[in-house]
Amino acid sequence: MSERDDRSRFEAVYRRTYEQILGYAVRRCASPEDAADVVAETYVVAWRRMSELPDGEAGRLWLYGVARRVLANHRRSERRRLTRHTELTAELERLYAPPVHPSGGHDGVAEAMGMLADGDRELLALALWEELDPGEIATVLGCSRNAVRIRLHRARKRFAKALEKTRPSAAGFVSRTLIEKESG
Repeated sequence: MSERDDRSRFEAVYRRTYEQILGYAVRRCASPEDAADVVAETYVVAWRRMSELPDGEAGRLWLYGVARRVLANHRRSERRRLTRHTELTAELERLYAPPVHPSGGHDGVAEAMGMLADGDRELLALALWEELDPGEIATVLGCSRNAVRIRLHRARKRFAKALEKTRPSAAGFVSRTLIEKESG
């Protein structure tokens, strides 16, 4: 059979079976997007294996079998993705969760950070958590090094004020540390 004949045959099979295969997938998938992926992959397999595709009613049943295997693969992939997602989330929580103060509460830093504007939080996070210098932060944010220095100075001052509200006993220490960091 020529490629032209294969194409004509494939198009005829597609038109004749598409709604049935789509219905099969929709009834078994969690979302319309997943069903669309299953249907698309089913017809990709059909195109690649045109020489194995039976004629008539047997072809429709063959496509159901392909869709069933594609769906099984999709479900296995989704389970693996969810497992990896759960493992990664647990690892990130373990590594980056704010420390719990011995008295059972947070040390006030997370609460103070929460009081800041998004831009201030991002600047402080880039400087402290990612350990980027002002030049590197300027590259990340797409602004000048001088603008970063000014914005970082202001963000540190606002953070110290916010921390004073959440944990007054730590505010003096943090203010001194931030000032030393800027002058150092």
